[in-house]
Amino acid sequence: MATTHTELIVFYDGDCATCIKDRRWYEKLAGKTGDSVQWLDITGRDEELRQQGVDPLEALQELHVKDSQGIIHREMDAYILLMGRVPLLKPLAWLISLPVIRPALAKMYHSWVERRLAKR
Repeated sequence: MATTHTELIVFYDGDCATCIKDRRWYEKLAGKTGDSVQWLDITGRDEELRQQGVDPLEALQELHVKDSQGIIHREMDAYILLMGRVPLLKPLAWLISLPVIRPALAKMYHSWVERRLAKR
């Protein structure tokens, strides 16, 4: 019996080449599983983001994913949720959730984002 996934909304920066590349990579690996993921480019949508419960500045600084219950998952939680839905990425989702790995990865992620945003 096939597992069905509830829909997710991924808030991503459409002005970020790496973000677009990551989206394409995810969609390729996800296959049909990716059909339950909606991608929302946050560029120029500050009011819409606020209505969804997402701070526009924070949306630029870390990945946000909204689940079907309306809960917003941020940063590593968002990545773990998204990757955990794809069989090939489940081991990676588990790995980044480990207490030793997660904080180090979060720190590296925020450093990368700060450098990316400074170039704007």
